Amino acid sequence: MPKLVSVNVGTPQQIAMRRGRPMMSAITKHPVDARVRVEGVNVAGDAQADLRVHGGPDKAVYAYAREDADWWAAELGREIPAGMFGENLTTEGIDVSGALIGERWRIGTVELEVCQPRQPCSKLGLRFQDLKMVKRFSQASRPGAYLRIVTEGELGAGDAIEVTHRPSHDVTIALVSDAILLDDSLLPRAAVATELPVPLREWMLAQAA
Repeated sequence: MPKLVSVNVGTPQQIAMRRGRPMMSAITKHPVDARVRVEGVNVAGDAQADLRVHGGPDKAVYAYAREDADWWAAELGREIPAGMFGENLTTEGIDVSGALIGERWRIGTVELEVCQPRQPCSKLGLRFQDLKMVKRFSQASRPGAYLRIVTEGELGAGDAIEVTHRPSHDVTIALVSDAILLDDSLLPRAAVATELPVPLREWMLAQAA
């Protein structure tokens, strides 16, 4: 049975200096023990530093699979604790990067919709203290998934993850990530998923034209 291993939250903090100014990020997240409210565009206790590119309805919750984190642990030769990728939800037993765009999950009393892949930025490299990590993450095709909040509620570590809906197309999170970052010939196929965020899908269709 797929389950939620950990719920992780964090708030903006300085992670580096850039051009004499502090670089703020909430990528550093840590597990919480209690059940957590999920509502609006956030997990309770979580926040984003740069709302121009993070957060909002189409990036409300970020999920990453424990299995993918274990793959990275072997690849990098280091421990990967829950929340290391900045994910709110660390899962087990469900293929997060293989999830379909528009697929819906029920966890606790919360219903979430798989929305789009994570596109890595320099803050991921800073988190791992390795700026090559951004390229490696892109090439690994293990992006994890951003989720929309469909039904507000509460969830917590140990909750089962039930897939309540799968769309009829075959467009996965990994396919969209690969189309954007690795192979633009995949853009027409990936853009079939109407459940993608409107601006992202419009950009993909324009690039594919």
